[in-house]
Amino acid sequence: MATLPDTVTTVAVPGRDADSSPLVKIRSLLPGLARAEQRVAKVVLEDPSSVARRSITEVAQSANTSETTVTRFCKAIGVGGYPQLRIALAADTARSEARSTRNLGGEIGPGDDLASVVGKVSFADARAVEETADQLDVNTLQQVIDTLAEAGRIDVYGVGASAFVAADLQQKLHRIGRVSFAWSDTHIMLTSAAVLRPGDVAIGISHTGATTDTVEALRVAREHGAITVSLTNFPRSPVTEVSDHVLTTAARETTFRSGATASRIAQLTVIDCLFIGVAQRHMDDAVSALDATRDAVGSHRLGVRPDGRRRPRETGK
Repeated sequence: MATLPDTVTTVAVPGRDADSSPLVKIRSLLPGLARAEQRVAKVVLEDPSSVARRSITEVAQSANTSETTVTRFCKAIGVGGYPQLRIALAADTARSEARSTRNLGGEIGPGDDLASVVGKVSFADARAVEETADQLDVNTLQQVIDTLAEAGRIDVYGVGASAFVAADLQQKLHRIGRVSFAWSDTHIMLTSAAVLRPGDVAIGISHTGATTDTVEALRVAREHGAITVSLTNFPRSPVTEVSDHVLTTAARETTFRSGATASRIAQLTVIDCLFIGVAQRHMDDAVSALDATRDAVGSHRLGVRPDGRRRPRETGK
């Protein structure tokens, strides 16, 4: 009998938001900050451990701005004031050092050998999953799961790299008997959104949250009464303005856009959480559907033993 994976339920638990990295929040809010506040953010992101030891005056001078702006920046990212920011950065630095003594979080340079590239890419991917789990709002996740579990129809929108993530969610939901569709063509996205009704759900996936096609599709779906959900790396991006529920990831952009790979892995982490949550709500039906779909494609797989030899075909005798 098919069984559901038992690892996703540990991805996020209530109360972990308090321990999430302040750097994750700063990166996610960076595009929406005022220009002077962005300069402060860049100073913090470039050397957080140093900022944890410096005075507000020194940080203001490094960012070519005022102490008042540094204070406004602290309030904008939700840490209250500069003393609280220093404490949060110091704690985050300690956690980072405890996790790994390897300096693999840097940019990929033209002189890096292949082993270094592998190390940096895998490090970025692992951190994206870890930081996404740390900052994931479990209450919002539960609300989205409840909505998907009762939805009459689920349409998922994504273009570019996000289209692959949208297709993955659609395939997972379809395998457990949920009526779902994934669209990446702008015209089809809009026409599908126009026929959604109350009780249906539209999910828009966009790393930047600023993909016009996805934003417009969610807006149309919402106008026709569907519940809208967005999955983005930036909680103050345009896609969130047309979303009833917002789920966020935490992935960094790096040289050669290895961060684009990390962003997909972070998105897939959230997708797996959604899938497992919905499957749990309809456990018996989900397991039966997984069994049926596995059996349906079973005849199209070569029977191979672990040692590489083919298993003999069933003769029915």
